[in-house]
Amino acid sequence: MIGRRNIRVKVMQTLYTLSAMDETTLEEQKDAGSKLLNEKLANSLDLFIVSILYTFRVAQFAEKDAGDRAAKYLPTEADLNVSTKIAANDFLMKVLANETFSERIKETAIKQLVDEDWIKKIYKNFAKSEKYISYIETQERDKKSEMAIIKHIWEEYIWGNEDVMEFFSEELPNWDDDDDMIRMLMDNFFKNPSKINFLKLLSAEKNEYAHSLLHTVIEKEPYCTELIQPKLKNWDAERVALIDMLLLRMGVSELLYFPTIPTKVTINEYIEVAKYYSTPQSGQFVNGVLDNILKDLTKADKIHKEQRSR
Repeated sequence: MIGRRNIRVKVMQTLYTLSAMDETTLEEQKDAGSKLLNEKLANSLDLFIVSILYTFRVAQFAEKDAGDRAAKYLPTEADLNVSTKIAANDFLMKVLANETFSERIKETAIKQLVDEDWIKKIYKNFAKSEKYISYIETQERDKKSEMAIIKHIWEEYIWGNEDVMEFFSEELPNWDDDDDMIRMLMDNFFKNPSKINFLKLLSAEKNEYAHSLLHTVIEKEPYCTELIQPKLKNWDAERVALIDMLLLRMGVSELLYFPTIPTKVTINEYIEVAKYYSTPQSGQFVNGVLDNILKDLTKADKIHKEQRSR
């Protein structure tokens, strides 16, 4: 469900948290790191599920709105004829019928992250939109339009609403760390909803990569640091950001110990992560250091990559 860049970010965040902990032995660090990484991945999955739930609950609120308006003391004709078409949206119903999704949303912790007042606010804005009015005026249901209207709720009235995003940032745990990844996950969700296992964020192969990267960086810290330090001559080593050092250690570990990942991919990925998560100069810094280390390792015949099958 998520790409290797997202995994690298999670490993980086885990190493950053681990750096402030008191574990001393390698095994203690690896055990604590694995636990932290799993917690971070679980939290990311929660945020993904919550994003879907907000989107769906907005659509389903049409039924409550219809009931509330019909129950007025003096309801108007419009109050008595509120469309509830979207509450039975075909796309929404198919996802709700997915066993992994239905099992996931049974958890109390997930439900508690959804604020009903915000569902109502979002629905009231959405219900005024031309796209929604056009949708309820059309009698037919077709696969494309059923998905499109649900996607419209997410893109325009949740992700595209600054007030909602501010609320998410304040109330949803680690939303600011994961918002870009959640956007990518939601894009993939609308492209291939039937292929998603809502109980797992990572495939077995990617989960193995995540934990292997984490453990390798921990185990190989002395050697990787030894390779990095000489390349910091033009930089104040004491002032190099911790995140930059972690990314360098991760990058060197990938260059040396992950034979299926091309060197160019490794360097480019860590440049991008550094640009986003560290200082404005970090992308250039990580690029320069990793490139120099790669040249030395290549000359010493220490880089051994496997040819990828076409």
